[in-house]
Amino acid sequence: MTLFEQIKQRPFFILGPCVMESQDLLYTVAEQVARVRQKYNVPVVFKSSFDKANRTSASSSRGPGLEKGLEMMQKVKERFDLPLTTDIHESYQAAIAAEVVDILQIPAFLCRQTDLLVAAAETGKIVNVKKAQFLSGQDMYYPAQKVVEAGNDQVILTERGNMYGYNNLAVDFRNIYDMKKFGFPVCMDCTHSVQRPGGAGGKTGGDRTFVPMMALAAKAFGADGYFMEIHPDPDNALSDGPNMVRLHELDQVMEPLLDLR
Repeated sequence: MTLFEQIKQRPFFILGPCVMESQDLLYTVAEQVARVRQKYNVPVVFKSSFDKANRTSASSSRGPGLEKGLEMMQKVKERFDLPLTTDIHESYQAAIAAEVVDILQIPAFLCRQTDLLVAAAETGKIVNVKKAQFLSGQDMYYPAQKVVEAGNDQVILTERGNMYGYNNLAVDFRNIYDMKKFGFPVCMDCTHSVQRPGGAGGKTGGDRTFVPMMALAAKAFGADGYFMEIHPDPDNALSDGPNMVRLHELDQVMEPLLDLR
């Protein structure tokens, strides 16, 4: 069974640190991601970013870059045999990243960029399109169709909240229901949806307290999967620390989302 077939049949999880801070960090987190995959017997994908190209400030840490980042992810795959995903920001990155990862993630701000969507589709990999902060769930039909019309029907749509200014996000969970009508798996980004963009003095703030509640609300609206960034010490992470789940709390966040009876 392919990864996409697994994702369509069972609750799935996309888990990992926001940015590739070091190889040791990737190994530490991937070890726990592999553990929960075996423990709960659900599709689990390891995620991390080689470049945070849309940071609030030019002085913010961005990551190791495409070449080094993919080398680091390949080592994770070899050691833990986990499917991988990372985000791409430019069309030329799609084919290069596809040599290593199983899912190409399209950042929310870029979900209407036709050339980026087509380049991702043409790799034949699963394409996870994150819903822009300025779009409704119904609007996501058109980015998904760009991927399909490029010859690839392996699409995931991800809800991550809407921004109305004033350094905050609001989640309309009806977007999940609306996107499911298109026939693709729908994922809830439980950590980026608790962000307060630009709300921490030149960087993004947030409150991880709400992550478990975001996940449960998404489950009630029929979410097929859950995206969560996780870190052993999020308060000292280089990117998105306020929103990431503490690594040792991963099980208690996951378990209510699964039928363990």
